[in-house]
Amino acid sequence: MNNQAIVTVLVILALLASGCTAPADPSPGTGDTGTLPVTTTTAPPAQVSEKNDDTAGTTAVFDAHDTGVSYHFADSDMDFHFGTLILGSAVNHGVEIGEAFNTAVKINDGDAASWQEEWFSMAQRAEARGEQSLAAGHSVSARDQLQRAAYYYRISLISMLPDDPRMQERADKSRELLKKAGKLFDPPLEYIEIPYEGTVIPGYFWKASGDKPAKTLIMIGGGETFAEDLFFYIAPQAHDRGYNFITVDLPGQGMMPAQNKTFRPDMDVPMRSVVDYAVSRADVDPKKIAAYGYSGGGGFVSEAAAKDPRIAAIAMNSGVVDAYPLFSTMPAVIATPEEKATWSSFHANVVKVICWRWGVSMDNPGGLADANKGFTFDPADVKVPALILVGEGDYKSQEVQRQQKVIMDGLPNPQKKMVILPSDEGATNHCTMENRSLVAQELFDWLDQVMK
Repeated sequence: MNNQAIVTVLVILALLASGCTAPADPSPGTGDTGTLPVTTTTAPPAQVSEKNDDTAGTTAVFDAHDTGVSYHFADSDMDFHFGTLILGSAVNHGVEIGEAFNTAVKINDGDAASWQEEWFSMAQRAEARGEQSLAAGHSVSARDQLQRAAYYYRISLISMLPDDPRMQERADKSRELLKKAGKLFDPPLEYIEIPYEGTVIPGYFWKASGDKPAKTLIMIGGGETFAEDLFFYIAPQAHDRGYNFITVDLPGQGMMPAQNKTFRPDMDVPMRSVVDYAVSRADVDPKKIAAYGYSGGGGFVSEAAAKDPRIAAIAMNSGVVDAYPLFSTMPAVIATPEEKATWSSFHANVVKVICWRWGVSMDNPGGLADANKGFTFDPADVKVPALILVGEGDYKSQEVQRQQKVIMDGLPNPQKKMVILPSDEGATNHCTMENRSLVAQELFDWLDQVMK
């Protein structure tokens, strides 16, 4: 054997020893989809989690607040909120990176009271600057400062318990400031109240530019959201593409539980009220209304579309065909008393507030599983085009994978598509809040095709 042959053999042996093999097919199992697009733009399959069974690359536990990377805090729940909800909103002027990190370094890691105080302090500073510019007639500067102040007040609510009177006060302040900033948008951002069962569903409407009726996106959140979160999630991207934008607090969201309006299995009922409002407006094209839901909202918009033919298309991030088995695998739901005793005050309070939103006793997070029985839909009843977006990290959950497969297999409309968003582009977590530009690209490029 000559020297070149020896070198070749050694290289091959080294590659085999390092584990370099042909990559496994990363596409999700979705049954026979024929030519239907089921897209994955992922990096090589993720490594097996330590909290998994024998299924490679997956985990039996569904931790919606697992980031997979570290942003700033050692407390994983605090880090999730900081890295995804907060830093992710910077692209849409919800926060400034410098302000966000300046606030973060002052927070005691895992401490709920410290989080609440420091974000409140940042909110006050931004508000003062906004009011100063507004008084001087500098409308652009006022708009930018006031919208960030509104969001900092909202962020200060995270981990605040509902029996704390500051929760309602700060929620009201957040909304007041976004309404004030909204008047300085072009066209103005409108605050709306939709009649619903003796109260109102609050939210926002941002009209598309132009005089003709436009396509409309209804953005729906999940188990922890305020309408302000959803505005800073994707409203600017919708507006840039010529869409009207609507977002609301459904029962269970925002401060609705304070009025005893908690999550309910028939979320299609409040959703119908939202669609009623949309079609009542002359600037909405009634044949081009899409609904996009993230987290639990992925189930809410699907249930609504199954019963309301006025919804022309839906998108989910990700799909929730049955909330009960998903909640049954969440760490907060299955935690032992010993594990709960180790929770930080921040994480413990976040879990308590989630319980409040479902009408569950705040000291009984295990009850969240049963509270989610009945939050289901039949994919066969969803006749419209449907898109599933799911972060690569989120997709490691076996239950998330199973539910996406059930949905994709059951959807009857050939215009169905699933996209696994890639970790190596920073688009991996629950709701994919950390790369909103990529979410918008996938969402609106698809909607533009199915709602021509």
